[in-house]
Amino acid sequence: MVDVLIAGAGPAGWALAGACARLGLDTALADPAPDAPWQATYGLWADEAPDLPASAVAAAPARTLAIAVSEYVIPRQYLVIDNNGLRDAFADNRVEVVTGQVDQVVSGKLGTTVVFDGGRRMAAGVVVDASGAGRALSGGPAKRTTAEQHAVGVVLDVADAERLVPDAGHTALFMDWRRPAPDPTFLYALPLGGGRVLVEETSLARRPGLGHDVLAARLKARFAGAGIRSGGRTERVRIPLDLPVPRNSAIVPFGVTAGLVHPATGYSLAGSLRLAPLVAKAVADGLAQGPSAASGAARRALWGPRARAVHTLRKRGLNALLGMSCSELPEFFELFFALPVERQRAFTSGREDLTGTAVTMAEIFRRSPGKLRKHLIR
Repeated sequence: MVDVLIAGAGPAGWALAGACARLGLDTALADPAPDAPWQATYGLWADEAPDLPASAVAAAPARTLAIAVSEYVIPRQYLVIDNNGLRDAFADNRVEVVTGQVDQVVSGKLGTTVVFDGGRRMAAGVVVDASGAGRALSGGPAKRTTAEQHAVGVVLDVADAERLVPDAGHTALFMDWRRPAPDPTFLYALPLGGGRVLVEETSLARRPGLGHDVLAARLKARFAGAGIRSGGRTERVRIPLDLPVPRNSAIVPFGVTAGLVHPATGYSLAGSLRLAPLVAKAVADGLAQGPSAASGAARRALWGPRARAVHTLRKRGLNALLGMSCSELPEFFELFFALPVERQRAFTSGREDLTGTAVTMAEIFRRSPGKLRKHLIR
């Protein structure tokens, strides 16, 4: 029997597994392909992330740019993650890695027994579902149509990327709305280091998500207009923005499975990395009172009252974004990026900053012109 079994070997799963092992918990990490590379390109705000070793950072752009109607330099450091370096930072040889798909979970007073597809059985005090949007142990994919953020990206050489983004090798382009379309999309660009830049056509929030074929065609048109004839690796992104927070059960959700995605921005990695040590400590402390107490403590560490209240406000922000037109979205972000950076940070990164989140949303409403204000009221 192990103290903790975590299903899902992505960044969230490994972050929690490493944190548990460092506290002396007997930890197992299960995944059908635990050594598979992490394909996504992760960017995050440095002031939101925990301390990361240099090996976990692929690039730290000199400036972060946002373009709504006007151009804004955001005075916050943006980081691009080196996926192999991040995995190495969490890896711990005390974690037992299990290759297998969980077929069945049987809960009891003394803990939970997990049955894998090959018939192997493993008992655990606490079982964690960190399997992402598939929610393998938490009821499966969402049964309703979720709001989603979709993107299609291509890796370019810096020389080609600079046809679209000035100083692309040293600039993180957070968003550029200067291309109106019936379904509004924006350009996002990240320097990856080594003379490479990821350029993405992004649909911020839509229910259902805008098709990848539409985004690919728009990106191709951008490239053609800039004289870019070819690119490298292609990346397709699908982020569910409003997955329901799983109800209390014997299974502890974590990462995307736990609804940790910011409903209005699509960000979740930094939150998972910061929460991993807190959830691990809650499990370690709770196990002294038994598996049920440990699972309950972990869920409370994830979703305390203030975090739930902020999440509700953020979902209101998502609902506002979903109905905005191609002219209203740039206008909205013009107001947002004109706010002091502390107000921006409160909304994007203040997971338990209820006051800051509410003040930011109220300030945008106060500054909004009549037509946009009517939309926000609806």
